[in-house]
Amino acid sequence: MVAAPMRVELADPGATALFAEDVALVLKPGDCLCLSGDLGAGKSTFARALIRAIADDPDLEAPSPTFTLVQSYQLRLPIAHLDLYRIGSPDELDELGLDDALAEGAALIEWPEKALEHLPEDRIMMRFEGLGDSRTLTISAPSGFAARLERSRAARRFLVDSGIGPAARRHLQGDASSRSYEIIRPIGRDPVILMNAPRQPDGPPIRDGLPYSQIAHLAEDVVPFVAIARWLRAEGFAAPEILAEDLNQGFLLIENLGTGGVLDHEGRPLPERYALAIDCLASLHTKETPQTLAVGSRQHVMPAYDARAMQIEIELLTDWYLPWRRGGPVPDDERTVYLDIWRSLFSRLKSADTSIVLRDYHSPNLIWRDEKSGFDRLGIIDFQDAMIGPSAYDVASLCQDARVTVPDDLAAQLLDRYVQARSSNPDFDEQKFREAYAIMAAQRAAKILGIFVRLKQRDGKPGYLRHLPRIEAYITTSLAHPVLQPLRFWFAKAGIGAPES
Repeated sequence: MVAAPMRVELADPGATALFAEDVALVLKPGDCLCLSGDLGAGKSTFARALIRAIADDPDLEAPSPTFTLVQSYQLRLPIAHLDLYRIGSPDELDELGLDDALAEGAALIEWPEKALEHLPEDRIMMRFEGLGDSRTLTISAPSGFAARLERSRAARRFLVDSGIGPAARRHLQGDASSRSYEIIRPIGRDPVILMNAPRQPDGPPIRDGLPYSQIAHLAEDVVPFVAIARWLRAEGFAAPEILAEDLNQGFLLIENLGTGGVLDHEGRPLPERYALAIDCLASLHTKETPQTLAVGSRQHVMPAYDARAMQIEIELLTDWYLPWRRGGPVPDDERTVYLDIWRSLFSRLKSADTSIVLRDYHSPNLIWRDEKSGFDRLGIIDFQDAMIGPSAYDVASLCQDARVTVPDDLAAQLLDRYVQARSSNPDFDEQKFREAYAIMAAQRAAKILGIFVRLKQRDGKPGYLRHLPRIEAYITTSLAHPVLQPLRFWFAKAGIGAPES
C-alpha cells in the first residue's frame, strides 16, 4: 500500500543534510530509494549526507558513481549507491548487483527513470525540484516506510522544540524491544541521548482477556522510565537525568552517562566493576519503593512481580525454545508437569526478601564512569520494566549475565559479597535468599531461552541465538540447588542440562 505523497521543503544544503540524517535513521535492509531530479537538483548532496550519517563520518569520501555506476559501502547498514544515467539497457541492473545489495542493505539510485520497470515495486520515489539553494522534495513511498519517516521527522521536531536546534543525529543502538536510541550532538554543547519509544499496542489477549505485555508487566510507554529514573536519582543512584520529555509521543531527551562499560577489551567481566554493581544492588534493596510514583499529572503504579507474571515468562521455554530445539510442539502432559513444578517453586517465594526489581541489571545496561566516585561511578540505564518482587532476581541478572559469561568463581564471590552486605539487617534470611536466588536464576534463564528463540523466529533477529549455550549452562548451575530437584529431573528428561541422577 502506497501512502499519500509527502512534500518536504529544504531551505538550503544544510537542511538537506539534516533531512538525510532523518532518513538514514529509518532505513532498513530492502529499502530502495530512487532519487529523481534534473542535474544539480540535490540528489548527490542528499545521497552523500545520508551515507556519511550512517557511517558517522562527516569526512567520508563518497564519490559520485557516475562513471563506476555503483559505489558500495559496508557500514552499520550496507549501502549501494547507483547512478543509472550511463546504462545502455535496464538489463544491466543485474550486473550491478541490485538484488544482492537489497538483500543485505539499502540502495540509493540516481536517475531511476532509466530502468524504472526493473526496480522493486515497493521502491521509495524521491523527486528533488528547485533552483538556487532551496529544494522541494516530493516523496511517494509504501505506507510502512512513510510511517517510519514521519516518526523520524517527529523526533526532529521534538529536538527543535526542546531547544536543541539543528543537531546531528546518529544511531546509537536498538534493543530487543521497539525502543531505539540516538546520540544527539548539538552545536557547541555536550552530546545527549534521544530515546525513541513509541507507545506499543497491547496485542491480542492471550489469557484472562489480557495481552502478554500486561501479564508480564512490560512498559507500554515512557512514563515508567521517567518515574523510576527520577526515583533512582533521588535515592542516590546514577540514572540519567530527564532533560526533556514528550510522554504522549514517546520521546525522551536524557543525560548521556558515557560510553564506559563493566567489561574489559575482550568482553570479560571486570571483577572490581562487578563488585561495585553488586554493592549498588545491596544498597538499592534496602530502599523502600513507593507503590506509586508521580510523573507530572500522571501516576505510575509499580506492578508486583507476581506468580502470574513469572509463569507467563517461563512458558516462553515451552512455547518457543523447546519447539525450536526439537522441531515440534511440547506435549500437553509434559507441559502440565513443567507448570506444576514452577507453581510449587513460586509459592516458596511468598516469604522471599522483596525490593524494586530493575529487571535488566546486567552489563549492556551498566555504564562505568571513571571520573566519578561511589555509586555515582555506575550509571544505570534500563529499568522501565521495573517491578516490586524478589530482590534475588537482579542479583541473578548480574551474576548470570545473559550476554557475557560470568565465571562461576566470580559469580560465587559476588553472591557472597551481596549476602555479606545485607546480613547486617536482622530480617535478612541468608538461607531463604539463596533459595530464592536459585529459583529466580532458573526462572530468568528459562524465560531468556524462549525470548532469544522468539526474537529469531518471530522478529527476524537471529543474533541472539549465539547466547543460548551460555544460558543453558547457567540454568544447569541453578538446577543444582536442592529445592530445584524436581525441575532438574524435568529438564533432564527434556534433554536440557545435566543427566538425571
